Amino acid sequence: MSTSNTAQPTHALNVDKARFNMIEQQVRPWDVADSTVLGLLNDVPREAFTPEAYQSVAFADLDVPLSIPPVEGESMLPPKVQARVAQDVAVKPTDTVLHIGTGSGFMAALLGKQAKSVLSLEINPALAAVAKANLQRAGITNVDVRCADATAQGFKACEGQAPYDVIVLSGSVAEVPPALLQMLKVGGRLSAIVGNEPMMRATLITRASDTAFTTEQPWDYLAPRLKNFPQPSAFRF
Repeated sequence: MSTSNTAQPTHALNVDKARFNMIEQQVRPWDVADSTVLGLLNDVPREAFTPEAYQSVAFADLDVPLSIPPVEGESMLPPKVQARVAQDVAVKPTDTVLHIGTGSGFMAALLGKQAKSVLSLEINPALAAVAKANLQRAGITNVDVRCADATAQGFKACEGQAPYDVIVLSGSVAEVPPALLQMLKVGGRLSAIVGNEPMMRATLITRASDTAFTTEQPWDYLAPRLKNFPQPSAFRF
């Protein structure tokens, strides 16, 4: 008795190959070895969170625009960056997560797949609506996307589920606002890309006690700015 493999559409084969190459050629070389994170990149369809106009670069090693025409600061970070952030914060199934900069919802999806719950804030109403729809189609129900300026009124919109086990900023800031650090539980982790061009550092801050924090800066990446985050004064005394 002979057997034959069921033929798959060429498009499906191409997408699977592109996803495989993304993981093996971009993500793993960036020191991402966590099996959970690698599995999520294989299981969560990145292309479903990429605008139709940019499907050809859904798996590319670049910032993918989220609007037409492209708007500065509105993009999906490269797969290797999102994977490394997910690995660094090491989300657990019991964790409550705050995510700032929802974009199309892909990073929120990765976090939601690991966490108990995620509050994800997006300043652009159109992007917030797209992210909600993308997450719904992906069957991810524990991510609460809200359209809000995370920085307004002393980061009031961020207080919803505080204190948090994990806080992720999907974009760069000049410095990490102290108000966000105070929303971390003891043992909680905050991930942000911090600095100014030409040097920005991935920064992982862990709350060691009520009054103490530890900081690691394990890698570099120039990321678009998150809107309305405070800029430090240029003057030093």
